[in-house]
Amino acid sequence: MSHTFAESVTKTSEPATALVTPFTLWTVFKRTGPSTAGKGAVAAFEALVASLAQEHITLRGAYDVSAMRSDADVMIWLVGPKPEGLQQAVRSIRRTELFANAEIAWSAMGVHREAEFAKSHAPSYMGPNEPKSWVCVYPFVRSYDWYILPAEDRSRMLRDHGMLGREYPQVLANTVSAFALGDWEWLLGLEADELTDLVDMMRSLRGTDARLHVRDEIPFYTGRRIDAAEVAEVLK
Repeated sequence: MSHTFAESVTKTSEPATALVTPFTLWTVFKRTGPSTAGKGAVAAFEALVASLAQEHITLRGAYDVSAMRSDADVMIWLVGPKPEGLQQAVRSIRRTELFANAEIAWSAMGVHREAEFAKSHAPSYMGPNEPKSWVCVYPFVRSYDWYILPAEDRSRMLRDHGMLGREYPQVLANTVSAFALGDWEWLLGLEADELTDLVDMMRSLRGTDARLHVRDEIPFYTGRRIDAAEVAEVLK
């Protein structure tokens, strides 16, 4: 991984923190056939990532999601100040030689909005948090009655849910609003250096009343953070 590419990918806290309402975008690609990428494809991708950073668009990571499910190979995670910038970034990535044999299998955009009961809460990518080795991303939709429940009931259930989450301080949470941006209400990206921490945390969080008020929470995409050369290998 080149120095320029490493800086563009891993030094996320400085550009992200400066954004007032940062958008984020997770896009999953799947292979459509054998790779035709030449020797310069990796360097060209690295150069694109560096150019995106100049526009305050950060690649928080590329992830190997292959074999976790049958319809996914590489996931790209972008953060930026404007949705149109992220849209253009994904188009630019899709047009690279490195991704010539891949097509988009799933994509979802979200944006940080002030939490109803935790005003200071913000996604981890907005703070001084370097990316972890693994990520688990999924959307979810609350039950129809959730938003008309008494505020104190919702607050209690979310507090109980959060208390369980605090048992896993090594896991970074990135919860963003997705209302009107797609088919879901919320998007959640959980980061950890150990995959088993994500498995154990997700299992633990099943034991709260808030689970009774989720009617949709698929698909799940989980993968290991990789560099550009590894992206080429996954898509080979």
